[in-house]
Amino acid sequence: MSILTKTNELWFFEIRLESIGGMGANLAGKMLAESGVLGLGLNGTNFSSYGSEKKGSPVKSFVRFCQPDVEIRDHSPIEQPDVIGLFHEALHTTVNVLSGLKPGGVVLVNSTRSFEEIRRDLQFPYGTLALIDAMGIAIDERTRVNTSMLGALFRICDFLDPDTMRQVIRQTFEKKYPHLVEPNLRTFERGYQEVRFQTIEALTDAAGMKFERPEPLLGYETQVLGGLIRTQGNSMLKDLSGSRQGYLPELDLASCIHCANCDSVCPDLCFVWESGEDKRGRQQMFLKGIDYQYCKGCLKCVEICPTGSLSSLREEVGYADNHRVAHVFN
Repeated sequence: MSILTKTNELWFFEIRLESIGGMGANLAGKMLAESGVLGLGLNGTNFSSYGSEKKGSPVKSFVRFCQPDVEIRDHSPIEQPDVIGLFHEALHTTVNVLSGLKPGGVVLVNSTRSFEEIRRDLQFPYGTLALIDAMGIAIDERTRVNTSMLGALFRICDFLDPDTMRQVIRQTFEKKYPHLVEPNLRTFERGYQEVRFQTIEALTDAAGMKFERPEPLLGYETQVLGGLIRTQGNSMLKDLSGSRQGYLPELDLASCIHCANCDSVCPDLCFVWESGEDKRGRQQMFLKGIDYQYCKGCLKCVEICPTGSLSSLREEVGYADNHRVAHVFN
């Protein structure tokens, strides 16, 4: 009937990529669609959705495939995907990443944690969970997360031809960035080989995940009388941890000279200071530490630090009481 192993009533196979700006989900969706259309002759579409400030904000990329004899007239966002690719595992704290997933669907997560931890945090009762340390592979090969995620997605979507994607990778990089062709091919291959799977069978009458369309908190019915914003510019509740892409600055206070260069380049006022006296009894501000709630991992502070007191370390993500906890390791 079809080379597509699973389709909906419209003969579509649908993939939704959940990410943040800067991790390459938009390009990954384009390359994924291109490989199916040019390599296998399928009909396919791709587009992405993101806000005005793309980098660091939630991004969705949508890919639809169907048979060559079926015309795709639906260009709306994918609400009931067969596969979800989660580029940044912390997104589940702010976005319902599993919204609309079909019964028995596949969820691919970029993470170093265990299946049990991911299932618990995502509240993923049944279906197939796939884990890949896409960030670790990208760091090893000096590439980006999207190529390793593509390798894992090709292992999941077994109707697609990996050789076609290898050609797409070459065509994408060889003109402008020829030195990145081989590293990206290795990254893709490692993603394909290193992805791990765990399946929990769904009950016969199991329903899919309920699709939820997020509504704005303030609208014409819920806006404060007169349209007054009472907490303009307030970032007390803002959490930028979901914008980080795998690295954090770590501070060594023993070698810090409290020059405040780091504070001058930090775009989010992450550095915490306290008043004190120096050895001569003069009043001075001393750096106390970093508030990681507001840190998005840009590492500008590491670049400007004159003493090397700030260094970049890989972040390992954990959760406590449903809040994101950052750890760093060499």
